[in-house]
Amino acid sequence: MKVINIHQRLIHQPKTEIAKLFQTLATSEDKIWPKEKWPAMRLNDGLQIESQGGHGRIRYTVVDFKPGFYIKFQFTKPIGFQGIHKLTIKEESVTTTEIRHDIKMETKSVKATFLWVFIIRWLHDALIEDAFDKVEQHFSSSETTTSYNLWVACLRYLYKRKGAIKHN
Repeated sequence: MKVINIHQRLIHQPKTEIAKLFQTLATSEDKIWPKEKWPAMRLNDGLQIESQGGHGRIRYTVVDFKPGFYIKFQFTKPIGFQGIHKLTIKEESVTTTEIRHDIKMETKSVKATFLWVFIIRWLHDALIEDAFDKVEQHFSSSETTTSYNLWVACLRYLYKRKGAIKHN
């Protein structure tokens, strides 16, 4: 099954300010990843090409990185996920920046397709919205929070009971 999944949000800050936040990704000072609610993103060699890691059961390798512009990852797990995901920062104006997350992949087995359609897609969408909320909150006193739908709330409850979702 072909999968294209895109999330984007405009942040009313200059690109240089957003780029500073993105440099903290997968570090102990991470200001993007919502590790308070989700498994932390970890990379064995930090933000550089060939660094390996992931979050929870999702594994990937950094295959391209241009600081201040994008970071591109190649999936290595779950088995049957073939493709990439990419975080991009794009200047829309002097005071507005678009942050974007794209997945472009194919599921290569019935199990991988099932996992994507019924579980991972839902959790992924909620995680990315939480990350974008965190970026927005960094520059604002308001508490922008995207609500979880009932399916995501149920999945999170089940995974917490199994110990699969740990907050770091």
